[in-house]
Amino acid sequence: MDALSQPITRRIFLAIFLGGLLLLAFAVLRPFLVPVAWAGILAYVTWPVYLRLRRRLPQHTTVAALLMTIFLTLVLILPVVWLVLLMRSELAAAYQQVVGPLSAGHVELPAGIRRLPWIGARLAEFFDRLNADPAAFRAQIQEWSSWAMEHAGDVAGGLGRNLAKLGFALLTVFFFYRDGEAFAAQVRDVLRRMLGQRIEGYLEAMGATTRAVVYGIVLTAIAQGVLAGLGYAVAGVPSPVFLGAVTALIALVPFGTPFAWGAVCIWLFAEGQVWPAIGLAVWCTVVVSWVDNFIRPLVISNATKIPFLLVMFGVLGGLTAFGMIGLFLGPVILAVMLAVWREWLEDAHRHPPQSMPH
Repeated sequence: MDALSQPITRRIFLAIFLGGLLLLAFAVLRPFLVPVAWAGILAYVTWPVYLRLRRRLPQHTTVAALLMTIFLTLVLILPVVWLVLLMRSELAAAYQQVVGPLSAGHVELPAGIRRLPWIGARLAEFFDRLNADPAAFRAQIQEWSSWAMEHAGDVAGGLGRNLAKLGFALLTVFFFYRDGEAFAAQVRDVLRRMLGQRIEGYLEAMGATTRAVVYGIVLTAIAQGVLAGLGYAVAGVPSPVFLGAVTALIALVPFGTPFAWGAVCIWLFAEGQVWPAIGLAVWCTVVVSWVDNFIRPLVISNATKIPFLLVMFGVLGGLTAFGMIGLFLGPVILAVMLAVWREWLEDAHRHPPQSMPH
């Protein structure tokens, strides 16, 4: 083997070795990629708050990181605990309302549900047939109960996995706070060596999109939940705070809010409360949906200089591809793609192709 081919052979083997290491590292870290991504988003968004805390504790970076992690844990955990406790009381009340008719083997549909177009008549026919045969009704109830018990394990398992991911994310965010600046500098240096100075524009697009999407989606969802909760309270809906919290969770998905307040309006109508249902529908259509259709595009598009249609596709497509983390990853990926596209167009205008001499 001549001297010229030795460096080439060495580079080929080095590339194969590094590629194999990357594949093995991906296989090892794959279960933790989603928690790490959540930790990165949480650390990045809350970084200004952490810097203020660290300036008060300049000689105690680890203590500042620990205090910030505890604060973030409380912010994330306490609302979940509150919702669980509230849901338990609501489910207990619903159980007391339903268990009586079920135990008697007779369920009477409200007149409002019977008057619903198409589905009302079908539901009325179904329950009338069950009420005519109590034995069949009890068998149907037992079948529904068995189905619920079978899927309860899946629900509990999914909840446990999500809690474990949250625990790993909070553990990771502590190290991001403590060592985040050094790690970010190393990543920036490696990317600069690979892609040159253009990486600065890509990182700026990623940062601006992450902040805008988090603030635009989360703050808009909270605002919609509060406004919808006020509407539920005025309309006389039971547990308006709980339903407002559920509406806020559903509002994280673009255009998902109407499914939440629409179901409440249908329930009011089924209960015979026609005017409260109409008033709530008008309030949610005019005020709650206005927040979704105006404030969210304004916050996200103005901050990122990205068309809101592209952001919406990124949110919905990311949600489909990656789950909940895709709400934020999807727009970031499209933002980097748009930054590359714009840079390519600018380079094309600065360096137009030279015509071939005749």
